[in-house]
Amino acid sequence: MHGKIISVANQKGGVGKTTTAINLSASLAVAEKKILVIDIDPQGNSSSGLSFQNTQPSIYDLLISQVKFSDTIVKDVIPYLDLIPATIDLVGAEVELLEMEKREFVLKERLKEARSKYDYVFIDCPPTLGILTLNALTASDSVLIPVQCEYFALEGLGQLLNSIKLVKDRFNKHLTIEGVLLTMYDSRLKLSELVAEEVRKYFEDKVYKTKIHRNVRVSESPSFGKPVLMYDALSSGAKNYIELAQEFLRRNNKK
Repeated sequence: MHGKIISVANQKGGVGKTTTAINLSASLAVAEKKILVIDIDPQGNSSSGLSFQNTQPSIYDLLISQVKFSDTIVKDVIPYLDLIPATIDLVGAEVELLEMEKREFVLKERLKEARSKYDYVFIDCPPTLGILTLNALTASDSVLIPVQCEYFALEGLGQLLNSIKLVKDRFNKHLTIEGVLLTMYDSRLKLSELVAEEVRKYFEDKVYKTKIHRNVRVSESPSFGKPVLMYDALSSGAKNYIELAQEFLRRNNKK
């Protein structure tokens, strides 16, 4: 097994990064793919969205304290899905990493054994382009970019693409764009379609055909610590993510 590592990134907050990381992962786990979610955002939303409350070693310990990879894994959060959680300590990791040698490569080093254990590893990045996101991009094969269907959606994407280019040039020449996902799509709004057109013009066939529509169930599910699929399997949100997982697998089997 040679797993693929994918960063879910966009330095704009509130575009559905965590929602995408959790729900795409859960939908792939339901398809019996072995999945690892790594929460590398100090806010820890992926961790709480997957009901993590415990105080075991976290991503901070993996990066900074040389704790073993296997000791940081929370097994079977849902069947086939494991988690490396984030805790508030991660705020300190930003500073501590800056003092380390080869600081952009720390996560890559620590994730060496992940590929042989998982089909897909998703890293939920913070909404900044700091050292944690750089570590994630350096460790990844590709980047999945959620884009919100609202005004200013494309603003800031330029910065993200510059960062991806910088990482490619300096640290990880194999980094590619996995796909661009339209989130918070509202079919009643002309604006949603205009943004979608703009994004397609820019990214062409990298844009997933599946769109994630605005859905109350998707917004509610994290407060219950569950992916939407486990919270309300019949909701349109759950259907969107299952469709996305199918499209994701089709694209990956092609490659």
